[in-house]
Formats: sequence, structure tokens, C-alpha cells
Amino acid sequence: MADTTVKVDSETRDRFAAVAAARGQSMRAYLAELARVEENQIALSRATAEFRGIIARPGLAEAFDDAFPDDAPGHHTSTGRAA
Repeated sequence: MADTTVKVDSETRDRFAAVAAARGQSMRAYLAELARVEENQIALSRATAEFRGIIARPGLAEAFDDAFPDDAPGHHTSTGRAA
């Protein structure tokens, strides 16, 4: 992968460098990790929004309980004690 230059003000560069040093990383490694973390956060936010949209659909909980009647709340036969 080819190197590139990103222009930021010196204060931002110094802050990135300080955080990277505190983590024992090069700035290159820190920025690469930061990008991965942020990409994961975006994906997680999208998945969360989709999940919330799905579970908000009317009748979903009832359909789930109908499909899995033995797993519905209150239908467990466990005594709650360890074996």
C-alpha cells in the first residue's frame, strides 16, 4: 500500500502523536486502528438501527413466542439451582 500525506493543523497532529505515544504505538498504527474502530462503530450503529426497526414491528414478539412456545418467558422448568 502506498503512503500518502494527510494535512492537519499542528495541534491536531500533536494530539494524535501524544495519544499514539501514550498507547505505545506509532502514529501510523494508531491512525489505522482508529479507522478500524470508527468503521466498526458505524457498522454497529447501522445494525442497531436495523435491529430496533425490526423488533418494533407490530406482532413480532407474539410471532416469536408462537414459533418457539417452549422458550417464551415464564415457560422454563428450571429450578434455578445449579446441578
